[in-house]
Amino acid sequence: MTLAEIKTMLETTGLPVAYSAFPEGAAPLLPYICYVVTGSNNFVADGIVYQPVQAIDIELYTRQKDPASESAVEAALAALPWEKTELYLDDEKCVQVTYEIEV
Repeated sequence: MTLAEIKTMLETTGLPVAYSAFPEGAAPLLPYICYVVTGSNNFVADGIVYQPVQAIDIELYTRQKDPASESAVEAALAALPWEKTELYLDDEKCVQVTYEIEV
């Protein structure tokens, strides 16, 4: 799965989506989604990368806990296994829900 396909999947939520971050001064109002490649977990066979696998974090930012937005992201990711973590960002005064996937 390509990054473009992931972006298209995330856009089905109806929320604004950007890779890594929105341009400075151009971030939309919350909620929105950012996604970023955080590394790799490649499948290696015979000493070479047989199947590249990207680790990707999908970050949902909301002003407060937003089950409807979380459900929209989870529906968009329905075809993929994911893990979820949540934290409150004091400096930004918002909730960050991170979905970790590998593709």
